[in-house]
Amino acid sequence: MAILPRRHRSNIIKVLLLVPVIWLISVAINMRSEKIDKETLKDDLVQAETVKDVIETNRGEPIKGFPVTKEPTNSEENPTTTINEKEHPKPEDPHVIVPPVDPNAPGEMGKPVKIDNPDKETKKKIDKGWQDNAYNQYVSDMISLHRSLPDQRDQWCRVPDRNLPVSQLPATSVIVCFHNEGWTALLRTVHSIIDRSPPSLLEQIVLVDDASTQDHLKKELDIYVSKYPKIKIVRSPERVGLIRARLLGATHASAPVLTYLDSHCECAEGWLEPLLDRIARNPTNVVCPVIDIINDDTLAYQKSSYLAVGGFDWNLVFNWHGVPQHEKDRRSHHAEPVHSPTMAGGLFSIDKAFFEKLGAYDSGFDIWGGENLEISFKTWMCGGTLEIVPCSHVGHIFRKRSPYKWRSGVNVLRRNSIRLAEVWLDDHKKYYYDRIGNDLGNYGDVSSRKQLRENLQCKSFKWYLDNIFPELFIPGDAVASGEIRNVRKGHGAEMCIDSAAKKGDMHKPVGLYPCHNQGGNQYWMMSKQGEIRRDEACLDFASKDVILFSCHGGGGNQHWEYSHEKMRLHHVVSKKCLTLSEKKDKLTMEACDDNEDRQNWKFQSFNSTIS
Repeated sequence: MAILPRRHRSNIIKVLLLVPVIWLISVAINMRSEKIDKETLKDDLVQAETVKDVIETNRGEPIKGFPVTKEPTNSEENPTTTINEKEHPKPEDPHVIVPPVDPNAPGEMGKPVKIDNPDKETKKKIDKGWQDNAYNQYVSDMISLHRSLPDQRDQWCRVPDRNLPVSQLPATSVIVCFHNEGWTALLRTVHSIIDRSPPSLLEQIVLVDDASTQDHLKKELDIYVSKYPKIKIVRSPERVGLIRARLLGATHASAPVLTYLDSHCECAEGWLEPLLDRIARNPTNVVCPVIDIINDDTLAYQKSSYLAVGGFDWNLVFNWHGVPQHEKDRRSHHAEPVHSPTMAGGLFSIDKAFFEKLGAYDSGFDIWGGENLEISFKTWMCGGTLEIVPCSHVGHIFRKRSPYKWRSGVNVLRRNSIRLAEVWLDDHKKYYYDRIGNDLGNYGDVSSRKQLRENLQCKSFKWYLDNIFPELFIPGDAVASGEIRNVRKGHGAEMCIDSAAKKGDMHKPVGLYPCHNQGGNQYWMMSKQGEIRRDEACLDFASKDVILFSCHGGGGNQHWEYSHEKMRLHHVVSKKCLTLSEKKDKLTMEACDDNEDRQNWKFQSFNSTIS
């Protein structure tokens, strides 16, 4: 066995002694680096908490239910928490700390939050929230800005490759207009957009402040959104209303697709991709999500009970109705996009170039109203398609009143609707004008909008009715129309059948009011089928009162016969005649009597050629 020389043995001993020294130095360096990293992380968390503290201090009290992010300690069982990146995308700014979801926190998974027997002070805060926002702001403030929601999509929607790959979808600018919106409702809207949108598809969020006066929507909001590079605030120096605020937002949008949302929404899982998929396939597709209901009191997230499409009545008011049979037959699956004659208007996506080609919104429209029907009509009439996409769900707080005040003395909805009728309805505009007593007033200059329609070579409104909304009852097909006046003489003011015909008026007795010749609730039509109707509400008699009931087209209790010569309305099934009560305060059904002048009724217009 060979023996190493003394010099070699000495070198080996030195190496063996040097290795532990090097290892100790390396450990010391790593420990120092880790300490620095922890200090940096601590500084980041402190900075994030400082921003939150500033916000809470300015608001007077912390937002209830807001999860506080803290650095894990050694005493915790799980010192490292893994957050699902699909549910909580990584923030673009390292100082933005996305809070984890507490599954038991108020409102999680869209569950309702109820305040039972609040004390006097709490009740005061609840009432103030309702007054300011027309929804329960107190409950909203209890719920996390990042709350979880149930996935409402049909299984058909979740199949891989149902949509085009994200890399082939266009990016969008989401435009949210607000005026004095509640803090948490607005920010929950924003965070639901960020948390549930693929980062590559969300180019920016444009928040358009329509001259809000509440302090939390000024510097405090600026501080909050400064941590999110994709959020841009555009402020109008004066109140311009929803329509012009949306136009303002569009001028600041940089993405090829515009997505409009209201300021009290929550986007559900997978909401964006199906909308952009439709536009990627055809840029003339204008698409709307299914609008789920967020309860205005408990903020429970409620899935829409059934799929409906948009329509309108001859008051030019939007309404919902069931998917018609011809549209069901066109589709192979109930979750496929459905053609809709109109849109509700608050939530939709549209190719920016197509939006501009269509002339955007009529800048002559004031504040709000009518803009949803305008964009619906011209989408269909000028080469586009309007769809509701069942694979996309967005929740919306439906308020029962508007908490905002505008100048009085101007009926902006009527003025906007007249502009709409003048440009897009052709000869059918007379049916709307009948409803408003042909009182057009000053509706401004519409020549440029008419020129736009001519330049785009848009189809006629008759084409739209025949091909897109054939279910709509056309007043021109009515046997008789206008007021239904009782012509009894010598008993004071003549009375007309008078009732509102909204959803809440169904199943209620039909009313009476002195005739005013202004249309409105005194405007009725009689169809060839013997229905006395206004839009989708028909006069119906079963046994006691004459009530309003949804028109069903089946005759029966809704089958009437009108004799213009005898001035009589005869109910076919009961064989009785419509009668004015002796006190002129209600409608009754009595045996027909040629000598009873309380049974004398006259329609304002009668078309003998149709009858």
